[in-house]
Amino acid sequence: MEFFKALSINDVEITDGFWQKKQEMLRKTTVYAVYNRFKETGRFDAFKCNPNAKIAPHIFWDSDVAKWIEGVAYLTQNEKEPELEKIVDEVVLDIEKNQLPCGYFNSFYIAKEPQNIFKYRDCHELYCAGHLIEAAVAYYLATGKDKLLKLMLKYVDYIEKRFKIDRDTCFVTPGHEEIELALVRLYDLTKDPKHLDLARFFVIERGKSLEDGHFLDWADSKYSQSHAEPKNQDTAEGHSVRAVYLYSAMADLALRDGDNELKVACEKIFDDIVKHKMYITGGIGSTHIGEAFTKEYDLPSEGAYSESCAAIGLVFFAQRMLILTGEKKYADVIERVLYNGFLSSTSLDGKSYFYVNPLEIVKANHTRHASVKNSDPLPPMHRFEVFECSCCPPNIVRFLGSLASLIYTYNENAVYVQQFASSSAKFNIGGKEITLTQKTSYPDSGKISFVASDDLTIFVRVPEYLDSGKISKNGYIPLNLKAGCEKSIDFEIPTMLIEANARVYDSAGKVAVVHGPVVYCLEQIDNDEDIFNIRIDKNTSFDLGYNDELGVKTITVDAFAKPASSSLYSQFSTERKRIKATLIPYYAFANRGESSMQVWSLVE
Repeated sequence: MEFFKALSINDVEITDGFWQKKQEMLRKTTVYAVYNRFKETGRFDAFKCNPNAKIAPHIFWDSDVAKWIEGVAYLTQNEKEPELEKIVDEVVLDIEKNQLPCGYFNSFYIAKEPQNIFKYRDCHELYCAGHLIEAAVAYYLATGKDKLLKLMLKYVDYIEKRFKIDRDTCFVTPGHEEIELALVRLYDLTKDPKHLDLARFFVIERGKSLEDGHFLDWADSKYSQSHAEPKNQDTAEGHSVRAVYLYSAMADLALRDGDNELKVACEKIFDDIVKHKMYITGGIGSTHIGEAFTKEYDLPSEGAYSESCAAIGLVFFAQRMLILTGEKKYADVIERVLYNGFLSSTSLDGKSYFYVNPLEIVKANHTRHASVKNSDPLPPMHRFEVFECSCCPPNIVRFLGSLASLIYTYNENAVYVQQFASSSAKFNIGGKEITLTQKTSYPDSGKISFVASDDLTIFVRVPEYLDSGKISKNGYIPLNLKAGCEKSIDFEIPTMLIEANARVYDSAGKVAVVHGPVVYCLEQIDNDEDIFNIRIDKNTSFDLGYNDELGVKTITVDAFAKPASSSLYSQFSTERKRIKATLIPYYAFANRGESSMQVWSLVE
């Protein structure tokens, strides 16, 4: 039985402050930057399904464009974007023109390999279909245009026929999960039980038989979460993006079906992630081999994979668990990801992106001779405008566009403030239509003010970095608002040194500097001493400053450094010199040229 209800993106708008600036950058810069790169690389023209096109389509290009369309839909919720809508409508016309009579649509297979439709599990057909479905739902809700939705409804009927009714495909469940989420979302719109039934089919059938990948020769079925039936899984395994998409769908079904087995499985998996496999930034997926979860406490810093899409997927999972259980720990994880593992994905100008988000960069490693380079790929020192596998940029577009939906949850009696952002939201509480306004400059300030159009009880989440046990019993502070009267709460934003479990070998004996929800890092460009020689004073004070170039708060700490020496080796010495070291928010690194960086620093 649900504890919370989610607030539709239609009913909430971010109006000012930190995240409004990010959304304005999305509207003015990022959405066009992604479109231009996708246009140049042939992703939009792929929908014309021309077998003789100069640029051959790829198996997952449909999903790239679909996520971009979904992002456009969110941008048009509160402010119309005729130019962007025109682009979307042209893509929809291409889909309508080239969709097969049976309802099937995939630009690659229609143009290049029609004989191989639904033959290869790991070739992203159902993944692409899922993203097209999500785009169709979002675009219909934003604009009222139903052409894409009708095309996708026809496609879903064909998928149902082939996979669930006739069962004549060469695989049963998708290699890359996503369609499960989309079908639940389609059901929420249409209320047609066959859509929820199909989502349930793809989840429940997973793990019942061994389905090997096509181009990924993995004997270990954990890669695609096919090692056990979902209800019997209790640890996070395999490709991290695929995994959290599956877990999100499991939570969706647990909520709608009242399925306690799936709920318990989700709770165990989430705890495994947070307690054993999540970076301090909220990033997940610690290896480039399979973009995957590995073993407990295996969280390398320089070798971190921590894909941007995985961070987004973890928020999807956490938000669903918040709605399913009503436990604030899920909102805490969302906050951690938002200000760190997700936000680091995009350059401060909104034009370029990280696919992986490392916690350490050693610039010298990039200049070593190729014959002695690390066998593992080194993390990039700058963001890129487009990738060969460019799943992250459009995912950033759609996620940032829909971020307002994470701020509030509610039930029949009250509103819960889960995230802090200046915003306006409309609720139906006890049969009354009530507007709630939030004003804050968080995370720069912990002061948050609320005004409601009618009497309303709200519960404000106490951030994870505060001792919520001393502030409130259940992690929320109740505020009784009177119609039209402002009421405020003011959280202290502390600066702290955080240490990792000693079994996290790359971070053992080191500390990270955290200010409120924001993780900080040392970047060489700000420091005279080699940052890998800096030892933060365990008794340091924290001096807050501001970097005008980056537009972010800085933190200066007391630290030590070993004096320089020309000796390759020398007798151990305790001699140190006192220095000051400057840190910037982790999300702001790699915006001023190539530089070494580290989140975890030595401490004395």
